[in-house]
Amino acid sequence: MDYKALLAGRTQLMQANAIREILKVVGSPGIISLAGGIPSPDSFPMEIFGELTEKVLATYQSGAFQYDLTEGFIPLREQVAILLEQRGIRISPDAVNITSGSQGVLDAAAKLMISKGDKIALEAPTYLGAISAFNPYEPEYVPMEMDDEGLVPDALEDTLKHHDIKFIYLVPTFQNPTGRSLTMARRVRIAEIIQSYNALLIEDDPYSALRYRGEALPPIKTLAPENVIYISTLSKVFAPGLRIGFYAAPKFIREWLVLVKQGVDLHTSTFNQALAAEYLAGGYLDRQLPKIIEIYRPRQKAMADALHRQLPADFKVSQSDGGMFLWVSGPEGLDGLALYRKAIENGVAFVPGQFFFTDPAQGHETMRLNYTMADEATLARAVEKLGAAVNQL
Repeated sequence: MDYKALLAGRTQLMQANAIREILKVVGSPGIISLAGGIPSPDSFPMEIFGELTEKVLATYQSGAFQYDLTEGFIPLREQVAILLEQRGIRISPDAVNITSGSQGVLDAAAKLMISKGDKIALEAPTYLGAISAFNPYEPEYVPMEMDDEGLVPDALEDTLKHHDIKFIYLVPTFQNPTGRSLTMARRVRIAEIIQSYNALLIEDDPYSALRYRGEALPPIKTLAPENVIYISTLSKVFAPGLRIGFYAAPKFIREWLVLVKQGVDLHTSTFNQALAAEYLAGGYLDRQLPKIIEIYRPRQKAMADALHRQLPADFKVSQSDGGMFLWVSGPEGLDGLALYRKAIENGVAFVPGQFFFTDPAQGHETMRLNYTMADEATLARAVEKLGAAVNQL
């Protein structure tokens, strides 16, 4: 049978996630991986899962295993509304929707809003998972300039002035891949711009809870509530395998996103949502989050210190006060893929930065490094190997 003939035309735009393909290589013995973007198992609250399960069974009984609302398990929506209020987003539980990870919202939004040729504005570089979600619907990307303080507001305004943009996609806090965050002044300016141009922003916020220094900054959603779909997740502060994401969107869009989800999976796992509801209601997150930060904070510092010791002076490390990544830019002309291959020979892996750009001509001299999956001594050893690869290349 000619199975290829059965494929829809859009499959030509579905590419294997580059990071997952890299991870297949770095799983080899002897390789220290700085390539993943995943939480450390050390951060999982393993000691309480039995207790949470008992609470779920006692409280919800068979209801924890039954079909449920597409919008989400009501006890979890109530708890997420409280969590969002702590971030300055004041909405009722009815306005909270639960999804299978934040990736589920990105795909649903793409399916709902992108027609072939529609223009999507995003940071350069941007989150690879968003590109993977958007690509099958055949958009045209309009990349926008970033600096050490995140998206440059003038670049956003210029984009909206000269292009008919369907929506904007940003990761404002501890961005994947750069670890950068928008300053307060830029958040205010971006909120003013999107309101002025009547533009819709998808604000992806998976990392803001992982702050190691400085004061928390409010989501852009708090500054322009009717112009923003705010997306977040419990994957980085509970357990990623449970696939619990959530969003707050303007009512019209929220109702349509529910219809999209009905056609995909009816609803997110009821049992997993019940576990998450008890995790939040019982105050477990408040106790676990400081433990997670105490795991990651010294790891980030160990990597940053090692990079400054081991890399030549013409390499620049972006500053970050939290999250899971550091971004390194090398001198003009550096071949990141060649450096990746040399680093693998030396026993260390990273993700070449070019995969995070929608323009294939950009990012060849950059790399994304993850520090959450190794202890401080291992990170120092890995960066030493990376520095040797740079010198050899």
